[in-house]
Amino acid sequence: MRERWGRPLRALRYSTANAWADMWVMYSPLSWALGWTGRVVAQVIFFAMIGLLLDSPEATRYLFIGNAVMVTAMEALLCVPSTTWERRQGTLPLLVAAPTRLWPVFVGRSVQWLPSGVLTASVALFAVGPAFGVTWTVGTALATVGALIVVAITTYCFALVLAALVLAAMDLRNVVSNIAQVAMMLICGVMVPVSFWPGWVQAAAQALPLTHGLAAIRVLADPPAAGIRVAEVIMPLLLALGIAAGWLLLAAFLLERLASVGRRRGTIEFAD
Repeated sequence: MRERWGRPLRALRYSTANAWADMWVMYSPLSWALGWTGRVVAQVIFFAMIGLLLDSPEATRYLFIGNAVMVTAMEALLCVPSTTWERRQGTLPLLVAAPTRLWPVFVGRSVQWLPSGVLTASVALFAVGPAFGVTWTVGTALATVGALIVVAITTYCFALVLAALVLAAMDLRNVVSNIAQVAMMLICGVMVPVSFWPGWVQAAAQALPLTHGLAAIRVLADPPAAGIRVAEVIMPLLLALGIAAGWLLLAAFLLERLASVGRRRGTIEFAD
């Protein structure tokens, strides 16, 4: 049992270390704080200002919260193109030949985006939020950070499925990531309520963890006069985690199938 789980856990640990090495090559603390975070917060402000143009405080709050939380999901979706780096650099054949499963490598491969997404969304919600009428208590702020962590992890599980698919279609890596981002913004309650859409679109939205994580954060951001009803926060987050577990299992299956088919057909090679 120890050997059965020892190798996957070691692969996950080493892959996570590699992800952090990638992060600090791409960003310094200063360039992340001023460059990346500044750019993303400006995007959140841009969408929130639509509510100001409509002269609607409710629309302003709705758009601000939705787009601030979307930042976390957006960064988790960056694992779709970053997963393909292994194949572009020619290291995927070595990973397939290694005496361990392929899925732990890719589960850890892009985790650098998760804390980045949580921190960036936190800056938007807590530093900029009061300017748009979104205020927090210490308790709701801490609970919201926890909910953002759930949003990051669960969206990452969904993004891993897309990443596994684009490993076999490298030219689509950015297209798939961008389409997924736009689709989530449209149907998950970021720009308009989920109830705005036809029933079949609402059903599709329920399969995306962001829908439930964002719903929980909206409760925290706008508690009723009698106080926060804990069940309205906990239940959506638990639902998001349950859905994410299904996406993670599907991602693991697709990655192992990719490795199996690649060994059999000899189709794992360098790719641009």
